[in-house]
Amino acid sequence: MHEIVTTGFLFPNEVHVHWSLMIVLYPYITGLVAGAFIVSSLYHVFGKNELKPIARFSLVGAFAFLLFACTPLLFHLGHPERAFNIMFTPKFTSAMSGFGYIYSFYLILVFMEIWFVFRPEIVKRAQESTGILKVVYWVLALGSLDVSEEALKVDHKFIAVLAAIGIPSACVLHGYVGFLFGSLKSNPWWSTPLMPVIFLLSAIVSGIAILIICYWIIMKFKKQPVDNDCLHSMYKFLWGFFIIDLTLESLEVLTLLYEAHEEWHIISRMLTEKLWFSYGFLQMGVCSIVPLVVLGFVALKKMDVKLRNNLGLICSALILIQVLAMRWNVVIGGQLFSKSLRGLTSYVPTVLGREGLLVALVLFAMPFLVMYVFNLLLPIFDDKPAEQEQS
Repeated sequence: MHEIVTTGFLFPNEVHVHWSLMIVLYPYITGLVAGAFIVSSLYHVFGKNELKPIARFSLVGAFAFLLFACTPLLFHLGHPERAFNIMFTPKFTSAMSGFGYIYSFYLILVFMEIWFVFRPEIVKRAQESTGILKVVYWVLALGSLDVSEEALKVDHKFIAVLAAIGIPSACVLHGYVGFLFGSLKSNPWWSTPLMPVIFLLSAIVSGIAILIICYWIIMKFKKQPVDNDCLHSMYKFLWGFFIIDLTLESLEVLTLLYEAHEEWHIISRMLTEKLWFSYGFLQMGVCSIVPLVVLGFVALKKMDVKLRNNLGLICSALILIQVLAMRWNVVIGGQLFSKSLRGLTSYVPTVLGREGLLVALVLFAMPFLVMYVFNLLLPIFDDKPAEQEQS
């Protein structure tokens, strides 16, 4: 156990940080869901054909992360079986009670879209396989083996409709997470109307960033060339959304600084003393300034393809760290100062234990395992490499 360092006056129940690493991981994974789904919808709804190589992967990635979005919350609860109470005995005036319905609706929607997208491949496997695999794929196809041109047109219409519905659903899902914090009027670090919007935009940039990195790694592992037009387009979207996200994050703190209410003196101490590294150095420093500048060159300036992809990958990794730092600073930072506005506490995560770093890493790795298993059943990428310049 790490020693808790406190300064000033704190109430007894404020010495310990109760919403710890699992509550940081929860909005982080949920954000990856929203960001990945937005990329898929840019192709299916808005016709961004350059994103076609990654459209199916982004949809499967959104579903895999969605399956584990609630897991950190369940690990945090002392009695995780009680989590279903918010579904069975809802309280509609409670922000938390609505999450079960929002999550369930979005999970079903993403699952249905995946089924329509992969139905031709499922039917093909059902017709080519033998034995138990033939039965498995026939069940996955729900007995519908019609892949005529007319049937596929109907499938595409359903995909477009589901993707269109999914865009506001994804925004509600993660905007809701920000709303949970922004609606807590008793905490001046959380209580701001910008919180849902900041959470949503940071979700989009983190989702795009992780898709860029995963796509590049998978193509290298498969020894196939990456689609450079696809990556270049994603760099542009990543840079554009990151500009808006960083602007709002900066405006949030600048507003507190300019208004200089009574809580600012303790928040400023928290930012410069307790969060100087995670906020000053990571979130608003290296992991914001470098991607903001470098991605501008990557998106707008003509350069060697290999150099562009290397710079884009570095910036994507930095943005993933920036968003994780933002989640940390919001969740943990809001619990480091006393309601008396006169004292500060500290928090260092443990390595072992139910809410330790090891469990967090395992939980974060589980969606990637799901994507691997999914790919064994249904190939996410086309095995025929496109004619692209090797990066």
